[in-house]
Amino acid sequence: MSGKQQNYRNNAGGRTVHDVGGLDFGAVDMDEHDLALWERRVDAMIVLLATDKAAFTVDGMRRVIESYGEQQYDNTTYYEKWCRALRNLLVEQDVVSQEELAQKVAEARATMRAAGRDVSDEDVPWNEGIWTGEADRT
Repeated sequence: MSGKQQNYRNNAGGRTVHDVGGLDFGAVDMDEHDLALWERRVDAMIVLLATDKAAFTVDGMRRVIESYGEQQYDNTTYYEKWCRALRNLLVEQDVVSQEELAQKVAEARATMRAAGRDVSDEDVPWNEGIWTGEADRT
């Protein structure tokens, strides 16, 4: 694919950021665990949008996730990567605009605060460098 962004891991012999097999990241938790509600919702949205609605492809998801920088990749969980990729692809594929999405996030935060819930004001960074133009929409 033309314009594909490659990010390389520091001190890892030319490996891309997502190529972590065999690197020392500590022990892997092999215990089964239930998914949190938000993780199940992210999974359901991806299945619906990638298969039923064909809003994007699984290859598109992988392309976005593999475009993360090292710190961004290492500091996000599996479903956080999916959620961020889902958001970026919905904007990339013109399903929703960044502005529309920002407005909905602001509304959701206000609703949760009004209900007495603790809400973060932290914004999740966008992968600005991944979009190379109309011809590269996967």
